[in-house]
Amino acid sequence: MSAAMDIRPIHNETDYDAALKEVEQYFDKEPERGTWEGDRFEIMLALIGAYEQEHWRIDPPDDAVDAIIAVMEFKRLKQSDLAILLGSRSRASEILNRKRRLTMEQARLLNREWSVPAESLIAGLRTGRPR
Repeated sequence: MSAAMDIRPIHNETDYDAALKEVEQYFDKEPERGTWEGDRFEIMLALIGAYEQEHWRIDPPDDAVDAIIAVMEFKRLKQSDLAILLGSRSRASEILNRKRRLTMEQARLLNREWSVPAESLIAGLRTGRPR
């Protein structure tokens, strides 16, 4: 159990990449809160978030699609990655081409899995119809 809590600060891109790789295992099934795995996961996410804020602080776009595209570019993701995340190629295309608005479930998924800023995604939910 002591090895499980061997957590170090993130000082550079190598540390950052290692931290991302470590938490990646929990994306399909987050560990239960209150367990040592759950505590470790939360601490690692906090460290990753702090590193990102310090090194890549970007004010979120006011538009959900712009925010998704910005995150995709930053993380070198493609439309096919969005299709996998959303479970549908046509849905990914419709969203990126502003023919369909995000659902709340999709917004939560994009925020949780890709760290798309919630403020941008929520703004996209409030608009009456797609552009």
